[in-house]
Parts: sequence; structure tokens; C-alpha cells
Amino acid sequence: MALQEQLDRFKKQQERCQTTLSGIAAAKSASKSTPKFTPAPAASRPPAPAVKFSNDTERLQHINSIRKSPVGAQIKRVIDLLLETRQAFTPEQINEACYVDINSNKAVFDSLRNNPKVHYDGRRFSYKSKHDLKDKNQLLYLIRKFPEGIAVIDLKDAYPSVMEDLQALKASGQVWLLSNFDSQEDIAYPNDPRIQIKVDDDLKQLFREIELPRDMLDVEKDLQKNGMKPATNTAKRRANAQHVASSKPKLKKKKQEISKRTKLTNAHLPELFKN
Repeated sequence: MALQEQLDRFKKQQERCQTTLSGIAAAKSASKSTPKFTPAPAASRPPAPAVKFSNDTERLQHINSIRKSPVGAQIKRVIDLLLETRQAFTPEQINEACYVDINSNKAVFDSLRNNPKVHYDGRRFSYKSKHDLKDKNQLLYLIRKFPEGIAVIDLKDAYPSVMEDLQALKASGQVWLLSNFDSQEDIAYPNDPRIQIKVDDDLKQLFREIELPRDMLDVEKDLQKNGMKPATNTAKRRANAQHVASSKPKLKKKKQEISKRTKLTNAHLPELFKN
């Protein structure tokens, strides 16, 4: 009985499948008989321009990073520009040269205007050094105004070739460059014997209390230990003196004999000359 039910169910499924296939075949034949609609060709249009991306992406990213950097970093960038070029720049020119937009950043603008290293005339920014010098003659004149010394760090930014001129003045003997043992900074002194230098009494007393070695060899060794070259060479001088002394021939003294020609001066002893 169960088998008969399964057969009946299978027959019904077959009939449904046959009906579905017949419907599909009828639909295909109907579509073949109906003419196809062909759309009219669209009017020819120019192709849309391709989207172009900037080839300067890295530069734009660099500019963006500069403008988002801290105020101090932007100020340093502008001061470095003014120091290297020694020219006056408007805010627009600074923006073109180092990508710092002063007009759009009030904090940077105000800091630059009040910076001791920057001169602002109301329109342009320029570098302002501690000492307004132009050449070597002005540099020497300034150093001579400071007999007690002037720090080299205060002269470095006077003008681009100031360090070369300072070394030239040192080589010519017009100035001295000495290091400060405390700060390890170079100090420039004028080498002019006409200048009177004031020395503290405490320093004079310390100088007088220093006991120097008695032998010049020890003096020269101490100078060399402190990085100074002695003006004398005692060891060489002594060696040369010994060599000269040893090379001189010794003269033999002649013994004087008493003869008839010898003048006798012992007149107070006449008994010696009776015979």
C-alpha cells in the first residue's frame, strides 16, 4: 500500500515537470516571433577627462607637516632662513621660501615680531645680530673696545665670514683667542700693549702665590702638560753647550823657569840672592 502511494506521488511530480517544460518552450517560441527592439545609437560624445592626481604629493605633505609643526619649530625655520640669506622678507616671501604661513598663524607672527634675533620694520622681517658688523676692520675695532675679552659666541652671527676674519686676526697677532675653563667657550682679547687691563687684587695674589719650578726643564714640562708650547728648549740648549765645551782643545800651560833674564821682584828677601 505504501509503495502504491509513492508511485502516485512520483507520477504527479512528473506531470508537474512536464507542464513546466511545456510553458518554457511556449515562451521561447513567442519571443522568437516578436521583433527585437534595438535602441538607437546614442549621439557621439567626447570622452570624459581622466581624473588627474597631483604628482607633487610629497611636497604637499611636507608643507602640511611644516604648518602643523609646533610654533617654536616654525620660528626656528624662519630665523634660519633670515640668518643664511641676510635679506629682508615679507610674510608672503617667507611662505614661498620655507612654507611657514605667518599670515595664517598669529602665534608665529607675534613671536617673530618680538624675537630679539629678528628685526621687523612693519612690512619685512630680517635677521638682527647682537653686534652690527660688516667687515674685519669693524670686528677688530669692536674687540679692542673689550680689553677684558668678548665671547666669540656673541660674534658668530655678525656677518657670514666673521669666523674666517677672526682667525685671520689671530694669525696676524692682532687678537688672542683663549678658552674659558668654566664654560669651555672661546674669548677674544685684543693684542695691544697700549691697552691697560684691570686685574683684580685676588687674582694678583693667586698669581704671586704660585711657586714655579726652579729648573727650566720642569717649567717646560708643565707648559706642555697644559697644552702650551714652550718658547725655549732647555734640554737641546744644554746638549749643544756640552758638545761645544767638549770639542774645544785644552791648552797646556808652560812652566816658567828662572833664568838670567827673569826679573826678580822679591827685593825684600836679599839673602836669597847673595850668590
